[in-house]
Amino acid sequence: MEHVKYLILGAGPAGLTFARNLLDQNEDSFLVIEQEKTAGGLCRSKEVDGAPFDIGGGHFLDVKRPKVNEFLFRFMPKEEWSLFERDSRIWVKGMTINHPFESNIWQMDMDRQIEYLVSISRAGCNNGEPMPEKFIDWIQWKLGDKIAQDYMIPYNQKMFADELNLLGTFWLEKLPNVSFEETLRSCLTHRAYGTQPGHAFFYYPKKYGYGEVWLRIADSMAEHMVYEQTVDEIDFNKRMVSTKSGAKWEADVIVTTIPWTCVDKLTGMPEQMRSSLRKELKHSSIETRYVPEKLDTEAQWIYVPEKEKPFHRILVRHNFCKNSNGYWLETRKERTKDYTEDACYHYMNEYAYPLNTVGKPEVIQKILNFGRERNVYGLGRWGEHSHYNSDLIVEMAMNMAEKIVK
Repeated sequence: MEHVKYLILGAGPAGLTFARNLLDQNEDSFLVIEQEKTAGGLCRSKEVDGAPFDIGGGHFLDVKRPKVNEFLFRFMPKEEWSLFERDSRIWVKGMTINHPFESNIWQMDMDRQIEYLVSISRAGCNNGEPMPEKFIDWIQWKLGDKIAQDYMIPYNQKMFADELNLLGTFWLEKLPNVSFEETLRSCLTHRAYGTQPGHAFFYYPKKYGYGEVWLRIADSMAEHMVYEQTVDEIDFNKRMVSTKSGAKWEADVIVTTIPWTCVDKLTGMPEQMRSSLRKELKHSSIETRYVPEKLDTEAQWIYVPEKEKPFHRILVRHNFCKNSNGYWLETRKERTKDYTEDACYHYMNEYAYPLNTVGKPEVIQKILNFGRERNVYGLGRWGEHSHYNSDLIVEMAMNMAEKIVK
């Protein structure tokens, strides 16, 4: 059985960044274990119809973390990226408006504007009502019944789960924050007000898919990469990892970036904790599907709340990926049955989005604390079961490497 100082599970952005930062600190006793044939995790890319297709959906490099960009530009220089101002829109009631919805009601006709404004004015947050604990109740409390019914409820049901009251409200910093006063001001001045939480400006590779930068990071430490090994067991007492092929490794420190629920055996973890893990750590599965035709739009993202459409989001590839055609759709697994024929290419991501269930924060914190006491650390979207974007994950991985490397 091989022993290493650091054993990293998963070769997505979290695992690769942490591992590369070990090497940057002159630590070479580590391995990265990955179940796929290539690195990148949800940020992997494939060539489809002569151009890149990101199999995990819409992943881009936000500009707002210079330290992260500086790190990634070491492997894929800035000259190989294009800078874009985000153009995302919502397809609702037979028309498209810019995102976020409540900042761009002014793009609708006057009668609709009045309907939405009246509804927002009656929302609980504008009338002194306390903030609810469940997500679907929060939507109506924050945005009013009409935006809830026309957009937020159907869209989030399509993306996450049919029963939205499974979700809590602790994760809402990911959503735009627009007050009623800002909505009213936007209608009067015909310009958007309020804040967008991420990707207002973003980088995307000029020639490759987003997966290219992760491949280059993996290649920079190729002797530390082990592919096609699916983790079967994490032993917290022995700090040992076993895979379905029978391979075993021991480590001083284990950093896991893979979903806790995909590991069959969590040896040494109390039964009650394992039971809570299985109950609360839910996820959604998302298919990405390529459509080989151009759309007449300048948008890069289009959100689609209409229930009759299986997909919830369109990524318009030819508006951010040079010399490409077509677009791709994102569809929750349960809704793919509504497609009547196969696409040119489609890929199912079993683990796409961690669901922010009401009881998740308490359960994942107990798991992370339990593991940390035994030198087993959860990191990233799946290690911490939180819907983090890749730029934030890179920053977190860099900080963890600085903190725990001894």
